[in-house]
Amino acid sequence: MESAQSVRVSEPPARLPRISLGELWQQRDLVYLLARRDIAVRYKQAAIGTFWAILQPVFLAVVFSLFFGALQKVEAPEGIPYPLFAVSGMVMWLFFANAMQTCSESTTASAQLISKVYFPRMAIPIAAIAPAALDFAIGFVVVVVVTLAYGFSLQIQLLLLPVVAALALATALGIGLWLSALNVKYRDVHLLVPFVILVGLFMSPIIYPFDLVPEHLQPLYALNPMVGVLEAYRWMLLGTDWPGTLMLIPIAASLILTVTGAVYFRKAEQVFADVI
Repeated sequence: MESAQSVRVSEPPARLPRISLGELWQQRDLVYLLARRDIAVRYKQAAIGTFWAILQPVFLAVVFSLFFGALQKVEAPEGIPYPLFAVSGMVMWLFFANAMQTCSESTTASAQLISKVYFPRMAIPIAAIAPAALDFAIGFVVVVVVTLAYGFSLQIQLLLLPVVAALALATALGIGLWLSALNVKYRDVHLLVPFVILVGLFMSPIIYPFDLVPEHLQPLYALNPMVGVLEAYRWMLLGTDWPGTLMLIPIAASLILTVTGAVYFRKAEQVFADVI
């Protein structure tokens, strides 16, 4: 006599857009498999593989140290060596930028899978941020090594790093959900993302300190959620000043962007298979 086997059936969502966290949790194995696939694809047949996560921020930090630190005489706060200031900021920025970009391109990259079978579509952009998270973990090891090499001791508040990383990731995911849904309908959206990342690089305190921004422009400048993230990140790593109420902006932005992005994505996914 054959034993009965349990079968889990995934059905399309109702017409009303709602966020089904329970459905995503049930499909957590699928999210894991998609994340593993994205990581494998990223480094498949790569000449230097995961070392790119080290070389990219280091090379950029060297370039910015030459042009801004040596030529333009931009000074990091509180006697922090400029190369350390630059490489620490670049690792966090690349984490955010890569997560947002891969998330925004994830739905169209998985067009064949979406058009063939139903599953919670939100699993795709969520899984797409895994390579960026892996790169950040590798790059942060380099930041720690450089920090110690310059004679800085690690701060106890560094234990709070996962909180700041989660804020950056949630912000990237929220923006990515919006863009990944829009990219299905408007294929030129992916052309906008690199431009936004480039502008964001110079509109965030990555290669120059926040104090360098004119005081009367700081409130407007701080509306960029990555400002609070980067200031808190350097406080944890290098012991700079605590950003205080500035942290309220990335907290609110990450929450608003993630919720609204998920709602819009849930609504848009109902026609993905038809238009992708």
